[in-house]
Amino acid sequence: MTATVLRTAAELSARARTGRRAVVMTMGALHEGHATLIRTAREIAGPEGEVVVTVFVNPLQFGAGEDLDRYPRTLDADVRIAEQSGADAMFAPAVDEVYPGGEPQVRISAGPMGERLEGAARPGHFDGVLTVVAKLLHLTRPDIALYGQKDAQQLALIRRMVRDLNFGVDIVGVPTVREEDGLALSSRNRYLSPAERRTALALSQALFAGRDRHAAQQALRARASEVPATRARAEALSAIGESRAAADAHAVATTAGGPAAILAAARLVLDEAVRLDPPLALDYLALVDASDFTEIGDDFTGEAVLAVAARVGGTRLIDNIPLTFGSFGAAS
Repeated sequence: MTATVLRTAAELSARARTGRRAVVMTMGALHEGHATLIRTAREIAGPEGEVVVTVFVNPLQFGAGEDLDRYPRTLDADVRIAEQSGADAMFAPAVDEVYPGGEPQVRISAGPMGERLEGAARPGHFDGVLTVVAKLLHLTRPDIALYGQKDAQQLALIRRMVRDLNFGVDIVGVPTVREEDGLALSSRNRYLSPAERRTALALSQALFAGRDRHAAQQALRARASEVPATRARAEALSAIGESRAAADAHAVATTAGGPAAILAAARLVLDEAVRLDPPLALDYLALVDASDFTEIGDDFTGEAVLAVAARVGGTRLIDNIPLTFGSFGAAS
């Protein structure tokens, strides 16, 4: 498959549409994570539909001192990856094509959710993200738009914008793609030296430790709930020779669980990484409601996100995993 490269809004508008259009928005420097998004878009669009990949390094979402100038720009390689993954077209406009009058005076506000976690660390970042996403949705006019779960807060904000402002598009989140050692794929990984990359593994390792703690907690709660907390419990457990193990399970399930235990398990890993050479510099570790990115309490039920951001050398990295609360199954 050969992907047509479109440089202007006029070229994109003139392109004949066939079937459902699925759009994958990127800043270029494509890797396997992007390829997975494109392949998923291809499956959703089907053989009669089309997949459009956008490549645009958006200056509005970079703050002072961030890596706008050195952000990798590899369009020729990006075209090859997009083609191999099933894209029909690539929209790769220049900055003055997207912002013909200079920086726009009217922008999308990300609201309170945009001021938490990543928004607190990077003021104005999500206003810039939502502004360009809104523009690209208008320009590409997709039926479906796909985004990676790795940028979980961004995905949640895009979903909220689409719902609040009545965009006629379905938003699809695609699970994070990781390398064999667990590091989440990112265009910024190429900045890491071998030693920095070893330190960076602490991000995913911390998340996995938190996930495992949550899964163990869920299993203990399930076990503790099998027999009511009465005298009959002790008699029943004694009869099968599991009184001590079940009592331990009940104690842990009722006193040592919840968000605090999950965060503590993850933080142990990060605390060790602070002492590595080079060290990890933690920005935040948080367990939040997936719908609005507020911190969750002990009685929370539903979908949550365990999120982390840190710097290793001159590179800032983010990662997260989803967790489900309120059932006795393991975390998703």
